[in-house]
Amino acid sequence: MSWQGEVAAPAVPAPRVGDEPELLTAARSGDAQAAHRLGKLYAQHGDRAAARLWWERAAAGGNVDSAYNLGIWHEKHGSLEEAVTWYEIAAGTGDAEAAANLATLLLEQRGDLEAARGWFESAARAGSRTAARRLALLCEDAGELAAAREWHRQAAGDGDVASAHDLGFLAYSSGDDAETVRWWEYAARGGHADSAYCMGLYLHASRDPEGAEAYYRLAAKSEHAGAASQLGGVALSRGDLRTARAWFEQAAGTGRAEDQRMAGFVCVELGDCAAASHWFGRAAAGGDAESAFNYGLLLIAEFGDLAGGQHWFRQAARAGHHGAAVELGGLLSVAGELGEAQEWLSDPPPPAWGRPAEPELAARAELASAATGRRGDVPLAVTDLTEVLATWDLVTRPLHDHSDVIGWLVERSGVHMSAIEHLASVRGTLLRPGSAPWPGIGEIEHVLATARNLRHRLGIR
Repeated sequence: MSWQGEVAAPAVPAPRVGDEPELLTAARSGDAQAAHRLGKLYAQHGDRAAARLWWERAAAGGNVDSAYNLGIWHEKHGSLEEAVTWYEIAAGTGDAEAAANLATLLLEQRGDLEAARGWFESAARAGSRTAARRLALLCEDAGELAAAREWHRQAAGDGDVASAHDLGFLAYSSGDDAETVRWWEYAARGGHADSAYCMGLYLHASRDPEGAEAYYRLAAKSEHAGAASQLGGVALSRGDLRTARAWFEQAAGTGRAEDQRMAGFVCVELGDCAAASHWFGRAAAGGDAESAFNYGLLLIAEFGDLAGGQHWFRQAARAGHHGAAVELGGLLSVAGELGEAQEWLSDPPPPAWGRPAEPELAARAELASAATGRRGDVPLAVTDLTEVLATWDLVTRPLHDHSDVIGWLVERSGVHMSAIEHLASVRGTLLRPGSAPWPGIGEIEHVLATARNLRHRLGIR
């Protein structure tokens, strides 16, 4: 078709019921616009075959919109090959939507990354916000962060708040605080709940709890579970148990085990043991060892259910809960089951780290986890990152002069200097993103072992 490089015809009015005779006469006489409108009219009536027939006539007469519609038609009702052919015809004239659809088909159906990227770029340069975002994500996956930022900025400038959110993370990971705030604020104002939540975490990490609370409330308006959890913690810190319960239960309803556990704790404090049993039970059934332990305690103390308590202690002990193993051993001893009791009491799992971290450290840990979990990667565990940061904070707290903190820790603990230096380096990255690449899972496991060794040698439980 020789018209592929010509300028597309201007948009034509939508067809109306009753226009058929007039359009049919014009289309039969070779009017491509009339044929296009007639195809749309048949499509509205549900006659797909007639719609295709008239769009094919219109496309043969140079109507780009019909070529695009035929691409959609074949994508839904025909073949991939035909859809690609018609999209290519429309995209070849500079049609941005056709180029974006073509790129999506090539990427998702054929796995042709190179061709898809070319068409996404063509569509993005023609003004497609969707294509600009898809192209930005492809560039991120390829490690081309400068190009990714360029295309995310184009999409965000056209109102794509998801790209603005991604720009916030790219800026955060590179240590650019001003850009981080700029893009997360922009996305939050546009209704992006995750960006509002991330702004809350960022302000919490920056020791601005009032500002953080405002953003958590903004995110919570969109039923963001993390924000509800944070607000539960805020209410709890103020002694407002009823408000804390409402927020934790909102978060718990989404299946978050840590919030189901917190809802259980608050219900115990409020004297609502039935509700506490419900939340501890749900979290325990989902595999949360701490909840299983507390569920067992509640069943025995409030309901006199020794068998139920023993069951959940055993579940928690098998998952590595120290307190549950000790309690289970005690129950079994009383019941005369001395063999199993001795097994649990002689070699219980080691106690888990249970000290609460400072809010700003917990916020940094969650932001680092989110940053490393983007684009389908496995996120670093928030609990592990929090333990690393909190350990360093705890073991260095007695030191007034931090000019030689590593040497001081080596002298006090006997842990090798290289291990403490590595721990300090990872801690620095978590607190000052951009100073070094994010650590990997294996690296976190290594420094976590160092942190636990430090606590053990310093006698910190």
